[in-house]
Amino acid sequence: MTAPDPPLETSGPWMSVILVTDRYQTIGEVIARLRSQTVRDHLEIVIVAPSGQPEEWDQSALEVFAGVRLVEVSSIWPLAAARAAGVRAASAPVVVIGETHAFPQPGWAEALIKAHAQPWAVVVPAFENANPDSALSWAAFLRDYGLWVDGLPAREIAFVPPYNTATKREVLLGLGGSLERMVSQGEELATSLRAGGHRSYFEPAAKIDHINLSRPRSWLAQRFLTGQVLAAGRAERWSRVRLLLYACAGPLIPLVILSRLIGSVRLMQRTGRLPAGTVFALVLGAIASAAGEVVTYAAGARPDIKLRLDRYELYKLRYISFPAQ
Repeated sequence: MTAPDPPLETSGPWMSVILVTDRYQTIGEVIARLRSQTVRDHLEIVIVAPSGQPEEWDQSALEVFAGVRLVEVSSIWPLAAARAAGVRAASAPVVVIGETHAFPQPGWAEALIKAHAQPWAVVVPAFENANPDSALSWAAFLRDYGLWVDGLPAREIAFVPPYNTATKREVLLGLGGSLERMVSQGEELATSLRAGGHRSYFEPAAKIDHINLSRPRSWLAQRFLTGQVLAAGRAERWSRVRLLLYACAGPLIPLVILSRLIGSVRLMQRTGRLPAGTVFALVLGAIASAAGEVVTYAAGARPDIKLRLDRYELYKLRYISFPAQ
């Protein structure tokens, strides 16, 4: 792939990648993958980390990029606030909120930048499962990223994930005081973009490997928390009557979740990638997520749910089960 023209008129970096971390080691593998990008010399790396720490950054690993910005914050919790700080500090016309457990393949950045030469507000890459030996991993992967799995065709899309996708910076900054809420886990960003008339695109030439929880207890807890956080976001903008109606419709929520993933599940089944038990785990995960939603609709959100989910998010590699050798 030849180097594309800049996505927008700019004399600086073409794309900023925002990484929130507690220390350099946590994002070491992500930095290594970004170093392998075909357009690494056009990337700006924005690292958001706690202030006042004597952390030694690997300058030799970072010097290959167009620029590196260290944004120091008093705390990286909640992650949404730290990520919003990274967006505001970024200088490129296109930004990506990265994750500690998502590893771009070499042509990922170039394909995203090339697609942004078109008037898309958001460009979503194709996701691949980076720990595919577990049915629990596949169930989590399909639930979170099944709408954008590798193998689906390029097309305009209605839903976008908040992370690992390339968004025009001016679109995010246009969210103003809502930015922090929009870059938190859930459907807030996708809902806001659609309401604002912004268009999104799925670009399968941009590929990224995503690690997923696979330890049973942690996996189940995270599925439940995901439902709670989703419902808590809705509770901030929905009426009490609507919340109670959704609570009553709780038994139907798993069916809605699973219906959206039928195409992706069948695609993965045709490729022979899915281990035995994946469909059962997907159903169990949907039930756990729905239970989290219903509890929150009915009783309200506990104050610590976002922090608990954030810790799974930042330290996901701690909750991976490796296959027996």
